[in-house]
Amino acid sequence: MSEEQPLNGAVAFWLVATDSDNDALTYEISGSYAYFFSVTPDTGEVKLASPLDYETLYSFTITISVNDHYNSPVRRDMQVFVEDKNDNAPVFQNSAFSTTISETLPVGSVVFSVLAKDPDTGTGGLVKYYIENVIPSTDDSKNLFHILNNGSIVLNDSLSYNNKSAFYQLELKACDSGGMWNDSEITHCSQPVFLSISVVDEPDLDPRFVREFYSASVAEDAALGTSVLKVEAVDGDKGINDHVTYSISNSTRSGWFSIGEDGVITVSAPLDREQLLNENEEVQIEVTATEKNLNIYGQEAKASMWVTIRVTDVNDHKPEFYNCSLPACSFSPQEAQVSFTGYVDEHTSARIPIDDLTMGDNGTFLLSLEGSDAEAFNVSPERAAGYVSVQVVVRNSEMVDYEKKTVMFVQVVATDSVSKNYSVANVTIHLRDINDHRPTFSQSLYELTVPEHSPTGFVVTSSITVSDNGLQTQMRVNGVVSPTATDGGNQSSTTTLQITLLDINDKAPVVQGTYTVFVPEEDGNVSVTIQAYDDDQPDTNNSRLLFSLLPGPYSHNFSIDPNTGLLRNLEPLDREAIDPALEGHIVLTVRVTDCGEPPLSTDVNVTITVEDINDNLPIFNQSSYEFSVMERDPGEFVGTVKAWDADQTEANNRISFSLSGTGVNNFMIQGKVLGQGWAEGSLWLLPDVSLDYEAQKFFNLTVSAENPGPQGLDSTANVTVVVVDVNDEPPTLDAASLQSISVAENGSQHGLVAQVIAQDVDTDSVLIIELVNIICTKDNVDVGSVCHGWFSVFANGSVYINQSEAIDYEACHLVTLVVRAHDLTTDSRFDAYSSNGNLPIVIEDRNDNAPYFLPDNQTFVIIPELVLPNQPVASVQARDEDSQHNGVIKFSILKSEFVSKNGASSPVQVFQIVPSVDVDLYTGSIELVTNLDSTLQGTYQVTVQAQDQPIVGPALETQTTLNLFTVDQSYRVRLQFSTDKVDVGANVEEIKAALVQATRTTVYVVTIQNIDSVTRAQVQSYLDAYFVFPNGTALTLNELNMMIRKDQDALRQLLQLGLVVVGSQESQESDQPKLLTSVIIGLVVALLLVLVILITALLCVRKSYHRKLRAMKAGKEARKTPIEATTSTAAIPGTNMYTTERANPMLDLPTKDLGLESFSSNDLDNVSLNSLDKNAVDLDMDSKEIKKPLPHNSPELDPEPLSAVLSGRRAGTSGQQQRDLSFTNPGLDTTDL
Repeated sequence: MSEEQPLNGAVAFWLVATDSDNDALTYEISGSYAYFFSVTPDTGEVKLASPLDYETLYSFTITISVNDHYNSPVRRDMQVFVEDKNDNAPVFQNSAFSTTISETLPVGSVVFSVLAKDPDTGTGGLVKYYIENVIPSTDDSKNLFHILNNGSIVLNDSLSYNNKSAFYQLELKACDSGGMWNDSEITHCSQPVFLSISVVDEPDLDPRFVREFYSASVAEDAALGTSVLKVEAVDGDKGINDHVTYSISNSTRSGWFSIGEDGVITVSAPLDREQLLNENEEVQIEVTATEKNLNIYGQEAKASMWVTIRVTDVNDHKPEFYNCSLPACSFSPQEAQVSFTGYVDEHTSARIPIDDLTMGDNGTFLLSLEGSDAEAFNVSPERAAGYVSVQVVVRNSEMVDYEKKTVMFVQVVATDSVSKNYSVANVTIHLRDINDHRPTFSQSLYELTVPEHSPTGFVVTSSITVSDNGLQTQMRVNGVVSPTATDGGNQSSTTTLQITLLDINDKAPVVQGTYTVFVPEEDGNVSVTIQAYDDDQPDTNNSRLLFSLLPGPYSHNFSIDPNTGLLRNLEPLDREAIDPALEGHIVLTVRVTDCGEPPLSTDVNVTITVEDINDNLPIFNQSSYEFSVMERDPGEFVGTVKAWDADQTEANNRISFSLSGTGVNNFMIQGKVLGQGWAEGSLWLLPDVSLDYEAQKFFNLTVSAENPGPQGLDSTANVTVVVVDVNDEPPTLDAASLQSISVAENGSQHGLVAQVIAQDVDTDSVLIIELVNIICTKDNVDVGSVCHGWFSVFANGSVYINQSEAIDYEACHLVTLVVRAHDLTTDSRFDAYSSNGNLPIVIEDRNDNAPYFLPDNQTFVIIPELVLPNQPVASVQARDEDSQHNGVIKFSILKSEFVSKNGASSPVQVFQIVPSVDVDLYTGSIELVTNLDSTLQGTYQVTVQAQDQPIVGPALETQTTLNLFTVDQSYRVRLQFSTDKVDVGANVEEIKAALVQATRTTVYVVTIQNIDSVTRAQVQSYLDAYFVFPNGTALTLNELNMMIRKDQDALRQLLQLGLVVVGSQESQESDQPKLLTSVIIGLVVALLLVLVILITALLCVRKSYHRKLRAMKAGKEARKTPIEATTSTAAIPGTNMYTTERANPMLDLPTKDLGLESFSSNDLDNVSLNSLDKNAVDLDMDSKEIKKPLPHNSPELDPEPLSAVLSGRRAGTSGQQQRDLSFTNPGLDTTDL
């Protein structure tokens, strides 16, 4: 059964039995594993009640039984095998991993190995590993690692603690190779685990400076020891951070500066700025930083950097002005200047700069303006230091007026803030005039014209002139009648326009008719005139027409007369020069244009069809062809030639092919039209012809392409056919490379284990080794696919261990790799494979399995009165999946103690264990050493250890604890049987089975003895036993009786086996006094019952007698009554009264019943109701038969008494005959009274 069988779903299987009596059958499943199934008793339908799991229990046995309720049940053992499915995901042996590696680890090294196990078999248990994610997720780390099929993680690229990452976290996943689950192929994957990889930094990098550039300045009068600058370098290996020292290795001014170990550069000699004028006032110092310890190459780790120190001058000069712009100023004496010139528009806005001046000074200075026009301007900035660009800006725009002054003067004064020395720069500012007068038109009236239908925005004139203070400008008028001119000073003037409307050219030319021309190529000419007219005014430019050709792909081959419209071709037409897609149609566009303003035009298409003639020779796409063909292949395709005919019609460009040359009888050519003038010829060998490389290695042929037609035009090309030799020998395997090898299990070996070698006599062979099959055997028995993923065979014949951790001796002893050699270049008609070869791989065992105890649901009970020294009281069974010495098991008792009912425990030394072995099953029998104290009541707990005995390596062991329950003699129960002890002993197993079925306990039989026949006539023997539950508790007598009575099947079986009485030992020994007491009590009860019955009978007889007396009295009165006096009133149906008298009971009793006899009119009274007539129970029947009533004759019914009396009267007192006036009512009867 599949372990994916659903619970309480589809039918698992059916129990089917036949019965020759066709009795109703009842099915049942029992045994230790019966809880897996639920069975419908009447039908035998079996469903799964508890889930199956191959990994927990791959096979078990259940007992199936069928019962017809008349005979003993039929039982059979059924072996259930659980079919494995892919229901488990691989599980990593740990949930988190971590490792540390050096950053210099070589590429290709194994970083770490993980292991995931999948308990499924086959491909469902074949584990593959994947790296799902790498943190940090960068381009460098994405493919930095890869994982092999055996779980080994390999380095793909170089590491770098400083340039890449000092830590990586790999998210790993393991998936099986897929298997069937719920009728579909499913692949299970494990939960992700994480591998933390810490990279250890190695001293492989030089130190580096913290900053990319160091510079500082120092005054030339700085004292010795003055700190100028501090440089700082750190170890390039961040994980090491070695101590760094500093030194000056080079300098442009030796001795001026020194450096300490802390990197501080100080002044060590007097400084002189004047010596550095040609060196840009700078001193260059090369500082070298050196690590304290050597690097991994045994060399000093050091780095150097140039440091720039500027020596500054002392402030002892006054400020100076320069005519230059920063930062291009060189501040040379040639650039020094005291006079400057600037320009500005009059009335310009405030803050507008006028001119730039550059100041140079080592100190801080103040800037101010002086002069006659200083109030109109400001200087910026007003305070500066060192070198600065100075601007004179407008302060008051009203004072800057061209009409008042055309030139203004100011002085810029720069005063040193310390020495108070100053310099003065004279600035001359020229003002520019702006337009501030009203504009005027040159005419007061303008006469203009405009064409009709002019669009909005049409320019009427551009010749209106406006002047302002001697300046003139032109105006464009767009339909404005009274234009106004306004200058920038908001001054304006107006003029008048008079506009006259003119006629326009608004009619386009009209072309008459359509134009299609057919002409043959080469000799044909085109001559066609385009007819057109214009509806505009005749004899004017608006109606005069001109003809022209619009540019097109073929318009250059034609001309048109511009005045007459005559269209002609300039040169002969060629159909092949026209695009084949046009099918010879040339479409020209002729434009007809009038001469009006603006000119109007109309386009017309002229279609010229150039008809094709056969005037082109077929041309091959190659001047020669070379093909190759395999020898010994008849009818093979050789190659294809192609030719093209430039003619554009199918009738003129058809091509046929023919062959000539030596050996042409071996070939044929088939032509095929490809379209657009192309044709191909397929060259074949004749169907019954094959070539021979040894006879002729090549053929020279000539292929002709011919135009079928009266001209008979053709062309030729050379064809060379090369015959190719064939590879036709199969490869062979080297027998020496297939010798048996040994591989240890459980990850003991890795990598290459064997090399399969193959040879091939062919010179151009390309050999690969292929894996054909894998055979897994254990003890010479095929075990399926358990070993299929253990080894890999590469194409070069290398045999590698693929899953070292998965190799398991206990699963497979011998792996046979069936391989073959394949020649990739062998001709397909010949065998390309060698014979299969077997490479046997013997799996060597390792002590990797601890012994395990076999599960045993047996309860061990010690009955002190039964057990003796050296008598077994319990047992354990163990196995070890290892082989030889690794699988030998030694038992020992580690601890034994007695736990009393109150929970107190004490150690005891009363047990020993005796081992035995059957094949690979080891049994330890626990025996008593001494007699047990029968007064102790509780549980003995014995801890047993099973240990294997390996020759190499540590031993593995496992323990189990057994509970041995003690049972009190008060739970001893006696079962008495009607058969002697011999029969009871013969049936003791059936008796025990029935008792186990009824009680669900373990039955311990103490003794079976005969009973003295004088004591109990119906009982011949008895069986004393204990009924013990798995927890050590036992059944009492009352509990046993109750459970046996509840199970009717077990009770029926016990009765058939002769069970008579169930009782305790003491109750059976005192049976005779109790029996006598029971008999006396029974007699007393019977006597009391008889008295009660007699009294009840007398009371009933007396009551019946009184009723009969009243009836007789009524009859007597009736006889005395004359017939005439009788009433004819009808009786009341269903009563014994008449409607009038209400005192005439209708008693229908025979006269003989007037005695004291009492009989019921019911016939069932004649049936015996004595249930003790036959004191027998048929336990084999499903239901009791109802006894048939005893045969009897029903008494004859007597006439109803009152009717008989009345009917007997024939006459009155006078003795005369009277007519009968009486009647009988059959619905009334007094008999039952």
